[in-house]
Amino acid sequence: MELLKNPFDGETAMATSGRLRPTAGSFLDCLSYFLTPQVWKQVQQAFQPWRSLRWRPQPLVFVMLVMTWCTGDSLPERFETARAFYVASYQRKRRPGKTVEGFSKAWTRLPAAAMRAVADALRRRLAQVFAEHLQVEGFVPLGCDGSRLACPRTAPLQQRLGGESQGSPQIWVTAIVHLSLGLLWSWRLGKGNASERSHLRQLIRTLPAAALLVADAGYPGYEVLQALHTQGVHFLMRLSSRAPLYATERVALSGFREGLVYYWPQKAQQQQFAPLQVRLLRIHGRHADVWLITNVLTAERLSRHTAGQFYRWRWRNEGLFRTYKRTLGKVKLMSHTVAMAHREAEGSLLAVQLLLAQGSLALNRPGTKTVDAKTVVRPSARKVLLTIRAEVRNVTGMYLGPRQRQTYLERLEQARGDTRRRRRNQVRQPWPGRTDHKPPHRPKILKMGTDLKRLLATTLDAA
Repeated sequence: MELLKNPFDGETAMATSGRLRPTAGSFLDCLSYFLTPQVWKQVQQAFQPWRSLRWRPQPLVFVMLVMTWCTGDSLPERFETARAFYVASYQRKRRPGKTVEGFSKAWTRLPAAAMRAVADALRRRLAQVFAEHLQVEGFVPLGCDGSRLACPRTAPLQQRLGGESQGSPQIWVTAIVHLSLGLLWSWRLGKGNASERSHLRQLIRTLPAAALLVADAGYPGYEVLQALHTQGVHFLMRLSSRAPLYATERVALSGFREGLVYYWPQKAQQQQFAPLQVRLLRIHGRHADVWLITNVLTAERLSRHTAGQFYRWRWRNEGLFRTYKRTLGKVKLMSHTVAMAHREAEGSLLAVQLLLAQGSLALNRPGTKTVDAKTVVRPSARKVLLTIRAEVRNVTGMYLGPRQRQTYLERLEQARGDTRRRRRNQVRQPWPGRTDHKPPHRPKILKMGTDLKRLLATTLDAA
């Protein structure tokens, strides 16, 4: 087992201890705490088929991360700042290439599987570091949602991602977020018209043990729910009025709280697939009741109160997309080719993951001022980003003010998110061409007839 020097307290920490014990440290030490030598070893193995004369895996990924965090109106401007920061930080290492064209060519030749290997290695490291903060009420709450990223109107992007008739080129991002920490866990990219359900089925392998997947009404489907249930993943999803629910006896929804029903679409009935037994929950809201289904069938394991709290946390998926698009300025990507656009999206999502991980690490370590020992403090992504940019200015020599008296981690501890309780919705301007969201109506529970009851017994016996 590898020993890692904990850069925050000057002691030696085990690589698999998962303890959050930092007290002091620099920006590079904080990055090295996540991007450990073991992580770089796994990355190097994934980069074996790839060869570049001037760019090695570590400087290539490092410069890409800093380019996402630093300021600049164009890619060449951000590249100059990021490269200067890398050269100033690692003066004894071999210097990378000098031109943004060479950097772009190295990125273009990089296999997409190599970037996914970097994300997998970092995710395993995050599971070790935040091991004590992942579970809430016996579950690891994870939210899933998607969003679109606009791309420049170049000929290659319009041909592959959308032309004149389909609108501007877009990339679809499906992201899984840890709801307690607000930390990006995993993601999947596709075209602007990609299927969210297909992305979710591909992301099941990235979910940790005891995961509870929380999603809105667009994700429930027999294939998705069956795949989650087969892989041993718990789910909590919202339903609409078109959900195919059945019960052996007539159920009145007027005073309904919770109960066991069968999720059984007609297509599954025709193919004689067994129904999914789920628990239907009714959560009272301020504007409308929320109807949820889960494969956790007992209230002792998952109460209605805890289920309602997890679903309210699902809004933190939207908070992640706001951080990615507005705080980091990724509403529209800057790359002009298909390969560079996908790699820019992969690299910037990796940068968001590391940015939020540094803030969570600083605010949830022992000794910080929290409400109680079990409270998890979520960082302010904007304040963490400003702290990183100040560190980049200090290292590259572009900041001419007085010497900083606080360490990087001490400044990072002040990047707390807003915890006040909002009594009304935030005022926003109406978006042109966007229809107002209407909450789905309550589902209908259909009573099984004699034929369906026979088919139910037959399919359950076969299963």
